[in-house]
Amino acid sequence: MADVEIKYDRFSQIYDAMEIVIEAVAFKKWRQDSFSSLHGNVLEVGVGTGKNLAYYPDDARITGIDISQGMLKRAKKRASGMDNVKLMHMDAMHLEFEDDSFDYVVTSFVLCTIPDPVSALFEMKRVCKPKGHLILLEHVRSKNKLIAFIEDLLNPIPRFLVGTEINRDTVGNVKKAGFTNIIDTNIGLWDVFKRITAPKNHDII
Repeated sequence: MADVEIKYDRFSQIYDAMEIVIEAVAFKKWRQDSFSSLHGNVLEVGVGTGKNLAYYPDDARITGIDISQGMLKRAKKRASGMDNVKLMHMDAMHLEFEDDSFDYVVTSFVLCTIPDPVSALFEMKRVCKPKGHLILLEHVRSKNKLIAFIEDLLNPIPRFLVGTEINRDTVGNVKKAGFTNIIDTNIGLWDVFKRITAPKNHDII
């Protein structure tokens, strides 16, 4: 995880500028649709520069963690004046919270960077309350053979630059972590961008 931390510290100053177009065209709407109705205790794993913070309701209590101090520094600027937001430096694969602590555990384009995403998902499940839910915005390996081929071909570039894997089977990883009743919704670029939701317990919808 140290390698990922170093890379994101390095890119933290220009990270928002790198995504400015896709943020305006797509990400902004997806964030609002996914997070604006959440209440209670929310853990955001990989809070990054804090792009989601503006979309949470004022009565939600947000804990955001990230492995990169550089990214957190940017997030703290966005969180200025938000009394309901707490930001912490932490490894997603070793969450420093008690079991059953959060009503929602969320990510946005994060599981592509964590070295062992299944371990991180097990941790997310552990800290989620029994009636809590997982909500993920992620990009994944397409089931379309041509798109998947292109993703596989390009994958070494973002992996080298920022440690990002663009061809992961994230829905499969969520299943490996023991989540069931998974709903994955295609939200962009055919089936590359997805919203993935799942309750902690299989008998909750």
